[in-house]
Amino acid sequence: MSFCMLLCLLMLLNHATAEVHHHEFVVQTTPVKRLCKNHNIITVNGQYPGPTLKVRNGDSLIIKVLNRAQYNVTMHWHGVRQMRTAWADGPEFVTQCPIRPGGSYTYRFTIEEQEGTLWWHAHSSWLRATVHGALIIYPKLSSSYPFFNPNTEYSVILGDWWNEDPVRVVRRATRTGAAPNLSDAFTINGQPGDLYKCSSEETTVFKVTSGETYLLRFINAALNNELFVSISGHSMTVVAADAFYTKQFTTSTLMLAPGQTTDVLLTANLQPGGRYYMAAHAYASAQGVAFDNTTTTAILEYVHPSGCPNSPSSSEAKNTRTPAFPVLPAFNDTRAAVAFAAGIRSPGPVKLPGPVDNHLFFTVGLGLFNCRTRRRCRGPNGTRFGASMNNVSFQLPTRLSILEAHHRGVGGVFTSDFPAAPPRQFDYTAANVSRVLWQPVPGTKVYRLKYGSVVELVLQGTNIFAGEEHPMHIHGYHFHVLATGFGNFDPQRDASLFNLVDPPVRNTVGVPVNGWAVIRFVADNPGVWLVHCHLDVHITWGLAMAFLVENGVGQLQSLEPPPADLPRC
Repeated sequence: MSFCMLLCLLMLLNHATAEVHHHEFVVQTTPVKRLCKNHNIITVNGQYPGPTLKVRNGDSLIIKVLNRAQYNVTMHWHGVRQMRTAWADGPEFVTQCPIRPGGSYTYRFTIEEQEGTLWWHAHSSWLRATVHGALIIYPKLSSSYPFFNPNTEYSVILGDWWNEDPVRVVRRATRTGAAPNLSDAFTINGQPGDLYKCSSEETTVFKVTSGETYLLRFINAALNNELFVSISGHSMTVVAADAFYTKQFTTSTLMLAPGQTTDVLLTANLQPGGRYYMAAHAYASAQGVAFDNTTTTAILEYVHPSGCPNSPSSSEAKNTRTPAFPVLPAFNDTRAAVAFAAGIRSPGPVKLPGPVDNHLFFTVGLGLFNCRTRRRCRGPNGTRFGASMNNVSFQLPTRLSILEAHHRGVGGVFTSDFPAAPPRQFDYTAANVSRVLWQPVPGTKVYRLKYGSVVELVLQGTNIFAGEEHPMHIHGYHFHVLATGFGNFDPQRDASLFNLVDPPVRNTVGVPVNGWAVIRFVADNPGVWLVHCHLDVHITWGLAMAFLVENGVGQLQSLEPPPADLPRC
C-alpha cells in the first residue's frame, strides 16, 4: 500500500512539474547575404537557423505555424515519438495536407521519456534547407544528466547552402529527371566559414575557457550529405545520440547522417589565446557520383575566465592568427564512418522486445525510369532518376493525406499492399545488377501493423545504378539497431553478428554502402508513419514507404481525433 501511494505521489509530482510551452512560428521570406551574394530565403521568425526550442522530458509544446511565404509548408519534429498524435508529425500529404500560403496550423504534442538533442524542420519540398532548428530536451527537474554536468553548452547545426532557391533546384530536377545541382557550401550554424569567399567575418565562433567542460549538441540538418566533423587539438566524448544516452567513448571524428544528432563532451584543456578550427566535409560513399567537396569551418576560441579573448597586448595578434586545422577522414573513408557508428551503444544491457511477430525485408536503393521521349529526360541515357523500397517508388497523394484517408475511410488514396519482401530476389550488391531490375514501379503503398506487434526489419542496400549509404528514418518511432554489415544479408550467417546485449537506440540508421542494417521495435504508436531515406534527393525520387499502425484496445491505444484546424488539401 505504501509503495502504491509513493508511486502515485511521484506521478503527481512529475505531472505538476511538467510545463506547456507556447510558440509562434512565422514562416517568411528573409533577406540574407552568403558567398558574396544577396539572397531571399525562407525562414522561421526571420532566423537562420530557426529558433531553438528548450523543454524538459514530460513537457508539452503548442506551436502555431503561420505561413507567410510563397510555398506550401509543414513542420516535422524529428525524432519525437508523437504518441497518439500523428496529426502533429508533419510530413506533407502523409499525416497532413500542407499549410497553404496565408494559412496556419497548430501542432500539439508531448515529449515522453526522451532526453537529449532532437530538431525540427520543414517537411515540404526542400524547404528544410533553411527552415530548421534545434529541439533540446533536458532531464526532468527530479533527474539529471548521467554524466559530468557541463559548464556551458552549444548547439552545432550542420547544414548546406545553395546560391539558388532550393525549391527551384529540386523542381528543375524533377521536371528534367536529372540529378539536382550540388550545394555550393556547407554551413555551421548558418555560416560557411573562412574557406569560402566573403565568409570570414561571419564565421561561427564558440568561446571556451581553459579547464571547463562543454556539451556540444551536433545536428546534421544538411539535405543531401553525410558529414565528418573534427576539432583541431581536441577529442570529444560521445554521451548521447538521437536523444538517447550512450555508452561513453572518446573520438577525434564524428560522422553524422542527415537527421542524426550526437551529443559530446569537450574539455577545454589548452591555453588561453588559442584558436582551433572545427571543420566538416562530406562522407561520400557512392563511387563515381559527384558531390560537394568543400569544407565548412567554425572556430573554437579560448578566452580568459573574465570573458576577454586575451590581454590588450595580444588582441590584435589573435585576430590575425590562423587557427589550427584538424585532420578529417578522406571523403570516401567508409572504414572511419563504420567505426564511428559501431562505437554507439546503449549505456548498459537492454531488454529487447520479443518474440518477433513481423519479419520484414526491405531493399533500399536507386533506379531509373524509362522516358517515352529520351530527349525530354536528362538522366543517364535519356532516363529519369528514381528510387524505391522493395521496387516500389513512393508517390505522395495530392487530394488527401494518407492519415486522413485512413481515419475517414476514404478509398483511392493509398493501398495496403506494400510487400514484406522484394518481389524478386537477386544479388542485391553485385557489381553489375541486371538492367531488368533497374526500373521501379510507382505507387502509394503502406504496410499494416497490428498494435503491439514486434517488428524486425532488414534494410538491404542495393547496387542498382550506384550503391551508397542510406540514412533511413522512421517517423513516430525509435528502434534498436541490432547489427549492420556489408554485402547481402544472410539470416543464418549474420544472426551471429546481432548485438542482443546493448544495441543502440536510434531514429535514423545508416544502411552501409552495399550493405544492410537490422532494426527492431514495437508497433505501439497508432497512426501512419513515414519511413524514408533522409537524403532529400532520394525521398524526392521515391525512396520511402509508410507503416500504418492500427489502433489497439481502448482510448490510450488509439489515435487521437484530428484537430479542428487540420489543413485541407
